[in-house]
Amino acid sequence: MVGEWRTCTVDQIKADDDRAIAIGPFGSRMKADRYVADGVPVIRGNNISGTRAFVGDLVFVSDETADELRSCNVFAGDLVFPHRGAIGEVGIIPSDEICRYMLSTSLMKLTCNRDLVDPLFMFYFFRSQQGRHALLEHASTVGTPGIGQPLSSLRSILVPVPPLPEQRAIAHILGTLDDKIELNRRMNEMLESTARALFKSWFVDFDPVRAKAAGREPGLPKPLADLFPDSFEDSELGEIPKRWRVGPILETARLLSGGTPKTDRDEYWSGSIPWASAKDVSQCGDSFLVETERKITARGLEESATQLIPALCSVVVARGATTGRMVILGDAMAMNQTCYALATAVGTPFALYCHLREEIGNLVHAAHGSVFDTITTSTFATSKVVLPPNPVFGEFEKRVDPLFRRVLAGTKGSRTLAALRDTLLPKLISGELRVTPGR
Repeated sequence: MVGEWRTCTVDQIKADDDRAIAIGPFGSRMKADRYVADGVPVIRGNNISGTRAFVGDLVFVSDETADELRSCNVFAGDLVFPHRGAIGEVGIIPSDEICRYMLSTSLMKLTCNRDLVDPLFMFYFFRSQQGRHALLEHASTVGTPGIGQPLSSLRSILVPVPPLPEQRAIAHILGTLDDKIELNRRMNEMLESTARALFKSWFVDFDPVRAKAAGREPGLPKPLADLFPDSFEDSELGEIPKRWRVGPILETARLLSGGTPKTDRDEYWSGSIPWASAKDVSQCGDSFLVETERKITARGLEESATQLIPALCSVVVARGATTGRMVILGDAMAMNQTCYALATAVGTPFALYCHLREEIGNLVHAAHGSVFDTITTSTFATSKVVLPPNPVFGEFEKRVDPLFRRVLAGTKGSRTLAALRDTLLPKLISGELRVTPGR
């Protein structure tokens, strides 16, 4: 180990507390009927993300349940690890307004002795390849991945222990990058929510039309307000603005399918052209897809059924096991047959994305009952949606285009930051790259 760095077991760096290393409650003690609408949040494996932030929906238990299961309570700075399912992942409880969280049945926890180790440094150790390997070492991959003796396995893991000031300096560098990534994520979420709220106001709730019908000003510039009618008419979908139509979503989009170059032809693979699959779409946590697991060559593109789909003009929808998950293509890329791309036919890609986000539940419902609940060409061709006149969609596009382009810039910026973090992480954790603690 480097210079004055020591190596300790997790058992040696845990807090002096009987509950410093603990496992989540047995399933019989944490059944779904114990969940409540509000209370103590429960951390589950699917809440752990690629940064320090927890993602996804939280479930809650009452304070009484949390008190009963107090050994499963976790507090700011505690590390949490799945011992079943997503083994190798790690999360850290944030310092926020929530005073405590609860472990789910599939997690275990570590409370660090802060006189010996910085919790955030330990978090990044377990995020490193070395730390992940240590977590996975005793895992079984038969059936659902799991660790047979999770607590004893965790206690035995060897961890590097630099001097505390150096630990904090390393954690600060990596944490600053993660903080910026999380800030970008929140900003992107806010920008997209703004765009979708405007779409809902104009094209779902018909607020400008309702205002005009009631004799009120719609709060829009006059040239824009004039594009909205002042009355409604009946349709097969119920009341819609006068002279707007009902029809398939393919009236505003072209449906494109993908393909797969022959997998036994090496000259088709590991090229420079991103090649999207339903897996890429389903695992993309952003609105824009900018990276894919696999890439193909120009020859693979030319000699297969796939095609190059331009950036910022198409929405890709997963059609199989992850039916309904969708992204916008942030870069030009090809795709395989597990996805459909809908390319705007009227020059409004972001309006198309918002439209699909509103309608995807109906499309998935229409696919329900077919083989694997798969969305098919017929699903889109027979869809019934409200179709505003193209000039109205065009005005919407003008207003949301800058928002989505900022989202794309934030997404790409976060990818760059994540790549930098992932490059620095093993070098800092191993001591290959040393940092001087600030004074």
